[in-house]
Amino acid sequence: MTTRQVEHEITVAAPAADVYRLIAEVENWPRLFPPTIFVDHVERGAGEERIRIWATAGGEAKSWTSRRTLDPDGLRITFRQEVSTPPVAAMGGTWIIEPLPGGSARVRLLHDYRAVDDDPAGLRWIDEAVDSNSRSELAALKTNVERVHAEEALTFSFEDSVRIAGPAKAAYDFVNEAGRWVERLPHVASVRFSEDTPGLQTLEMDTRAKDGSTHTTKSYRVAFPHHRIAYKQVTLPALMTLHTGCWTFTEDESGATASSQHTVVLNTDNIARILGPEASVADAREYVRGALSTNSRATLGHAKDHAENRL
Repeated sequence: MTTRQVEHEITVAAPAADVYRLIAEVENWPRLFPPTIFVDHVERGAGEERIRIWATAGGEAKSWTSRRTLDPDGLRITFRQEVSTPPVAAMGGTWIIEPLPGGSARVRLLHDYRAVDDDPAGLRWIDEAVDSNSRSELAALKTNVERVHAEEALTFSFEDSVRIAGPAKAAYDFVNEAGRWVERLPHVASVRFSEDTPGLQTLEMDTRAKDGSTHTTKSYRVAFPHHRIAYKQVTLPALMTLHTGCWTFTEDESGATASSQHTVVLNTDNIARILGPEASVADAREYVRGALSTNSRATLGHAKDHAENRL
């Protein structure tokens, strides 16, 4: 069997310990790495963990499980896919973060991998996916880690919730069945929805704004019946460089709660063009939060009606 070994690296203007922490804490990954849609812990122990990753590779959304060994003293993280997705037969590697003079860090990303049946076409596909993803991951890591250190005010999270006098599953079903939103949600003008792999969804839609204009968004979603749908938006409005979110549905004795959580990183380059030359970061934050909350609350309201009318 042919095992390929490759290495990519980049220099980041941030302390090595901070870079290590951001990579070690997998909840940061959708913010740091463009291909990553969502990461969930399967198991956690002392220095060892199993994680499940949903990400795009070669333009396709895929999922796999990896085992990681964390070495905070050595600033190293080794990883190995437990269950790979064809054409990958095996995949592993190491993150190595090296302190540099002046408080910056060198980040090295090593990979080793094999193709199913040693297929040359499969190996070429992996070569291209690993090279493309590694370059984009490292470039995004540099950009986003440096941005975190430079301007924390650009990243913010918020949540909208609604109480439902009905079952959580019915509200979950409403959000999960996004292919029907064009007939169920007045602010949705058109929808293109697919779920070729159960629980891994692609949602592209045209949404109407208050002024009557429409804008197109595309998201990848990961569904966990019947309590959570996590997503990452991959085509973004001009005022955002990142938008991730999560719909959650919990049930208790008196009914259910449905929530919509958003995490956003503002795009300061477009604030003046979109909101005017006098607009500030605070203005952009308020504008983005208002736009996202308006749509979230509308969807939550219709999910509430749907669940309560099913009784």
